Amino acid sequence: MPTHPHAWPADRWNTRPVRARVLAVARTLTSATRVLDVLTLLNRDGIERYATVNPGSAFADGLDDYLRGLPGITLLDWEEAVRHRFDLAVACAVHSSMHRLDARLVVLPHGAGYNRLVTESTGDTVSAAGLSRNELTHHGRVFVDVLGLSHPEQLDRLRVSCPEALDVAQVVGDPCFDRMLRSLRLRDSYRAALGAVDGRRLVVVNSTWSEHSLFGRRPDLPRRLVRRLPADEYAVAVVLHPNIWNRHDPEALLDDARRMGLRLVPPHQGWQAALVAADCLIGDHGSVSVYGAALERPTLLVATGAAELDPHSPSHAFGQAAPALDPDGDLAAQLEQALQKQDPAALRPITDRSLARRGRSAEVLRPLLYSFLDGLDEPDDEPLLPPYPKPVPRPGTPEGPTAYDVEAASEGTEVSLRRYPFDPGDHTPRGFHALTDEHPGDALRYTAEVLARTETRAELPAGRWLADTAAALPGLAVAVAALGPARHLVRLRTGLLLEACAERTWGSAEPRLDPLLLGSAVAHWLTTGGDPAGLPEHGLTIRTGEHRTRVAFTTGP
Repeated sequence: MPTHPHAWPADRWNTRPVRARVLAVARTLTSATRVLDVLTLLNRDGIERYATVNPGSAFADGLDDYLRGLPGITLLDWEEAVRHRFDLAVACAVHSSMHRLDARLVVLPHGAGYNRLVTESTGDTVSAAGLSRNELTHHGRVFVDVLGLSHPEQLDRLRVSCPEALDVAQVVGDPCFDRMLRSLRLRDSYRAALGAVDGRRLVVVNSTWSEHSLFGRRPDLPRRLVRRLPADEYAVAVVLHPNIWNRHDPEALLDDARRMGLRLVPPHQGWQAALVAADCLIGDHGSVSVYGAALERPTLLVATGAAELDPHSPSHAFGQAAPALDPDGDLAAQLEQALQKQDPAALRPITDRSLARRGRSAEVLRPLLYSFLDGLDEPDDEPLLPPYPKPVPRPGTPEGPTAYDVEAASEGTEVSLRRYPFDPGDHTPRGFHALTDEHPGDALRYTAEVLARTETRAELPAGRWLADTAAALPGLAVAVAALGPARHLVRLRTGLLLEACAERTWGSAEPRLDPLLLGSAVAHWLTTGGDPAGLPEHGLTIRTGEHRTRVAFTTGP
């Protein structure tokens, strides 16, 4: 027999009374993170939180470990969970075995509505996962207490797939999307965390799972993007569905792209902040693309997923209506076209069919959840969902590439640079080579025009390092050693030493100056006939895209 919640053995040792117990039910990492969005609406005082993994998903590996590491939540195995009684259980993926729970059960979507055809779950080829009779009933009886919908259009499809569940269906909106709306005020900090600084535009590449997805069809696209887009004008981040992480190793699959500057967002947290931060989105038929378009980010699709979507769902319509990206075409030109010409609100009529009650899901969900918690009153304060934390790219992601192909042009004392991360597998001729002293291997050092030490080292002063480097690599046009974030020592092939410092403009933040960027600008300026003796008098302006940095020079001793 299930144990009554107020007779749990642990009650004897509590300092504060436990007035309700809530169970988070997860089948995958995706559904687990969505349940956590919902639980933020509950006051922690007086409510004990538990979590369990409903077994059977092909994507459940490692889920126990994730839930075990969450603060304030006690993990129970499934058989233990079904032996106890809870005041409320919340799941963002439903399975018929959940009828065993002794709790009022609220089920919500784990994406932008219910869209995917998964015959292993639904038992048929026409019902969207989450709306099927096979998932919502046991022995012909609906066991769910509330089936949360993100939009009324889902009622029409539920009326066909499982009409007996209409009585428990309720339109509640989408708390995940509403948290993104709440996070818009933090957009600048998110952008900085993903490298979108100094005028860079952030391109977020996202993929759902399956062979029909972007990553299933074109796993080379993230690498091609970081290679083909100027590194000082674009930052590229990639978001992969947790199911991909569960079955594959994205860190290894994208290792080369990460070395070229790709930011890999981890599966458990960060993709929502990445969408908020994005200037442009490249994706497929997954919910992340729908959310990005709903945030009015210019969106291009590589895959539509028509074969695995309910043809009556908004996601299917979205896949047919959103502009396509040609992965083999000129990527920079297509992105520029999207950024300049695409109407960000063009897809709003379709995304509106997935996301009702925008910004108001908390107003609906919190009173609904508290209605199941006998003896607990809903708080008097306004129900609010918290913004998402700052994204943290996967540990080990480098600060940036260690080698570039550099294209340059100059007019007077202004040097315009476009740097492309060096790819040993791409032999497209492009300008000259510039690299940092962290670059592995020696071959590129003997063909490079520029070498820079990007960190200060007390054990080897900058002047000594420059002299040693010039002696070892006499073909270098310019060597640069960092003295600080915006101050560097420059040595020319002639042996002339110059100290360079980025000038701070009124009202701006403290400047930063990439020593490798500086060296590339000086090298190009010299090849076009620039007089080194004129640098202390006139300085240089370095331009990358629309961003300009003014640099002053002084002659060394």
